[in-house]
Amino acid sequence: MKFLSTRRRHPLAGLVVVLLGLIIMGGLYSALRPASADQSSTDRELVAAGRKLYVVSCATCHGLNGEGVLTKQDTNFGPPLVGVGAAAVDFQVTTGRMPMAQPGTQAAAREPQFTVEEVRQLAAYVATFGPGPAIPTPDLYDPTGLTEDEISMGGQFFRTNCTACHNFNGSGGALPSGRYAPSLSGVAPRLIYEAMLTGPQEMPVFSDGVLKPAEKRMIIGYLKALADQPNYGGASLGSLGPVTEGLWGWILGIGGLVLATVWIANNGARVKKKGS
Repeated sequence: MKFLSTRRRHPLAGLVVVLLGLIIMGGLYSALRPASADQSSTDRELVAAGRKLYVVSCATCHGLNGEGVLTKQDTNFGPPLVGVGAAAVDFQVTTGRMPMAQPGTQAAAREPQFTVEEVRQLAAYVATFGPGPAIPTPDLYDPTGLTEDEISMGGQFFRTNCTACHNFNGSGGALPSGRYAPSLSGVAPRLIYEAMLTGPQEMPVFSDGVLKPAEKRMIIGYLKALADQPNYGGASLGSLGPVTEGLWGWILGIGGLVLATVWIANNGARVKKKGS
């Protein structure tokens, strides 16, 4: 103690105290910090394989590091991928929307260009660009086990948040500037959950702060109930509401009346009398 007290006014005393403090704090953190989730060898292999696929198939539009690519007019040739997460990659690539066949107003769903394993690899690599939504686990999106009340509640959430674009029956609909909301019929629950979580293209993002995971699951349960419900008769006309109903009303209703009027005019009693 005498050694330290006699040297506390030394010019380097402050620096020594700071260094000792840092060493002590570093040691305490190393001893008390929670176990880190280090990447396993499998994860590293996924990322490495994903990088090879990304460089060949995605970097041209999205940049080597997911920074995005701008055209000469400063418009996005390919948007940045930093922070989109594995869920966005899984949705876009599994549905065949990416890689995009050609530039257009909206990427349409088509046959996927990558296998399931390759999608996992791409998703793992893009997830390294920055924190983002992970691919959801089945307990989040599988509607099995939902009660009737929960499915009914899912219908309320769907009608409040989704019908403006996807139609009351999930059949899709037109949007401005040539865009459209796709049909939800036959779409896998995982992909519906990922779409709500990531907001692809024109769709808003329904983060967990907007719709809780349980509420997203209820919506998926409601859509499954719609798909499973029996058809009690009559033509559904695509379940597109007043658009197709009005069209067929004009074609069959008004058109039928016009044809009947023309037939009566050509075959009425006055026509026969004048012909005789």
